[in-house]
Amino acid sequence: MARITPITIPSGVEVTINAQHVSVKGGKGTMEREVHESVEIVRNDNELSFKPREGFAGAIAQSGTARSLINNMLIGVSSGFEKKLQLVGVGYRAQVQGKTLNLTLGFSHPVNYDMPEGITIETPSQTEVVVKGMDKQRVGQVAAEIRAYRPPEPYKGKGVKYADEYIARKEAKKK
Repeated sequence: MARITPITIPSGVEVTINAQHVSVKGGKGTMEREVHESVEIVRNDNELSFKPREGFAGAIAQSGTARSLINNMLIGVSSGFEKKLQLVGVGYRAQVQGKTLNLTLGFSHPVNYDMPEGITIETPSQTEVVVKGMDKQRVGQVAAEIRAYRPPEPYKGKGVKYADEYIARKEAKKK
């Protein structure tokens, strides 16, 4: 049997459970999610525990997944998530203008990325991009879409990379 640890609800966060519908409200906003029917959510004071229901195939896996998703919602509404990107290359730069991220990535044209709802993008310097938001999945998706415009190449390491990403370098061709 899997050991699914209970979640402690942080202070300043309200959790509402209606059957399989979970609503979380905090300082950054409100998030809602439907939990799979094979998972039973039990609230004890300041803790949420997730138990698999009998008679469902994969109920243990679903309960672990539900725990992780609800935990990410609690973290998102209280402190939020962020991903940092770096632009490596001569002339590569980023700039935010209103709701648009303007990227110069060595193409013959500038790349404009429109920010989705609930996501904020900051550029502390011309070669750094910080993606912030409540929803962990959406923050990661936006960061991946920005990185996909020019992924880092293995010879010089030029491109858009995550701040903590390691790029395995290749040796140049010898004569």
